[in-house]
Amino acid sequence: MAAVLLRAARVSRLLALPRSVVASPSALSSSSYSASTVETPFPAAATPTLAADVDDQRGAVVAVGEDDDLRSLIFRLRLAKRSATEALDRWAGEGRAAPAPELRRVARDLSRARRYKHALEVAEWMKTHHESDLSENDYGVRIDLITKVFGANAAEDFFEKLPSEAKSLEAYTALLHSYARSKMTDKAERLFERMKDADLSIDVLVYNEMMTLYISVGELDKVPAVAEELKRQNVSPDLFTYNLRISASAASMDLEIFKGILDEMSKDPNSNEGWTLYRNLATIYVNASQLVSSGNSLVEAEAKISQREWITYDFLILLHTGLGNLERVKDIWKSMQMTSQRMTSRNYICVLSSYLMCGQLKDAKEIVDQWQRSKAPEFDISACNRLFDALLGAGFTDTADSFRELMLQKSCILTSMAGQCS
Repeated sequence: MAAVLLRAARVSRLLALPRSVVASPSALSSSSYSASTVETPFPAAATPTLAADVDDQRGAVVAVGEDDDLRSLIFRLRLAKRSATEALDRWAGEGRAAPAPELRRVARDLSRARRYKHALEVAEWMKTHHESDLSENDYGVRIDLITKVFGANAAEDFFEKLPSEAKSLEAYTALLHSYARSKMTDKAERLFERMKDADLSIDVLVYNEMMTLYISVGELDKVPAVAEELKRQNVSPDLFTYNLRISASAASMDLEIFKGILDEMSKDPNSNEGWTLYRNLATIYVNASQLVSSGNSLVEAEAKISQREWITYDFLILLHTGLGNLERVKDIWKSMQMTSQRMTSRNYICVLSSYLMCGQLKDAKEIVDQWQRSKAPEFDISACNRLFDALLGAGFTDTADSFRELMLQKSCILTSMAGQCS
């Protein structure tokens, strides 16, 4: 299982992880779309009807106050059964301006708040009243919102009804993401071929979506082929690309390929500090977690989620650590804890090493406390020693010393060999 990054300029627009992130393969994939700077008017395609509860709507429309701005008016609707369309009609009916850029911002903020029905209504109202201002990106956003409200099949229907000139890279990519999050492998593969035949300038997000999909459905053997095609097309990989490839190789227990990808990262001219931190963390994680193939099934007998899937979430934590998204790391970790899956020492090593490498000793202390309180598996001092050795082996002496001091506070002695609690 997996879930992805656009180029560096898009990092800040990653969607917030839901509580169900551990059940969502798209967590490894960026599902945001950059705003187009080119305003291109396109005829509108029909969108599925947003059903309104007429009886509940009566008397439920929020009144427009003199000091209201457009965003606060829409956000006060709160309940999904209330109509953003009616609120916008009342706003405009009173002679107030609702320019397209402001509507885009409101729809974006609604989406971030997971209020997708209202976001789609705002996008639809913008289409009706500002059709000449619609950009290519607006169609991609609408496809994404239609997916969230009505599902992938409705998004596909909307896309197919678009005129050919509106089927831009953004629209194709949004539909591909819709298929990927729904695990519609056949449809995604056919759309991917259509995109290549359409002579679009395919960017790295498209390749990341395909790799995300293959990881989510367990077809790990297809990930290298996508990565090779990306190279042949001279598309520059991003940190998400490497994260997906490394997740797939680690989940397959193919550590030779894993090491090769890390080496490739080190030679990439686009490499930066975040990539370096991710690469170091990945190396420490593997060395400390004893990732070895036993030749047996990776699925634990009583577990609903396979070890293979857990490994991809470990690398998702490492990815966001490399990006400096420590709040996202905390969100992912909390989501993992909310499942019925047993945590393993490997999971604790992953998040603990991330906090240690970022100098977050308070957070690292909390992870150790959680680990020591865990009932299954028991606190594993030998795993702590492996992490200590891995930090030393990677040359992070200061970090290793901080870890040793932290463990001493917990009455645990770390050594370069198997240690024991005092």
